Amino acid sequence: MNKLVITPLTNDYSEQIIDVVLPIQRIEFGVPITIEDQPDLLDIEKNYHQTGGNFWGAKHNELLAGTIALIAFDKHAGAIRKMFVREAYRGKEWGTGQSLLDTLIDYCRQNQITDLYLGTVEAFKAAHRFYERNGFIRLAKNELPPSFPLMSRDTIFYHLHLTN
Repeated sequence: MNKLVITPLTNDYSEQIIDVVLPIQRIEFGVPITIEDQPDLLDIEKNYHQTGGNFWGAKHNELLAGTIALIAFDKHAGAIRKMFVREAYRGKEWGTGQSLLDTLIDYCRQNQITDLYLGTVEAFKAAHRFYERNGFIRLAKNELPPSFPLMSRDTIFYHLHLTN
């Protein structure tokens, strides 16, 4: 059995987080994005923890295998960010993405966050299927809450209303 440990991440992990996120964005999917376009990754605590959200990592031994983050942008709403899993840790065998999402959803339920939103790009087809399998509904950009923190590159958006 492959064992992953999901744990909250702080600024101490910024470099490791960048080492997971940037290669997937740039090399694997050809998204022309730099660390300068994502300053949130340089201050995890300010951009995620201090909003009422969090940032989690899936670790296998000491290697960061995947990430997911939550920005709480309204009293009962949050934006999922930085959901990335190293290629070797994808799929049902590991369940990395599902474990990360389940952790984030548990956190939301404990913190009265009932609506989750996210933006993504066209190239991340497997991510679209993953979110849809998990009950997320695609919506138009103009259907997002006005306070949703938009990322300039995102063109596809999803919403999930959490029920007990």
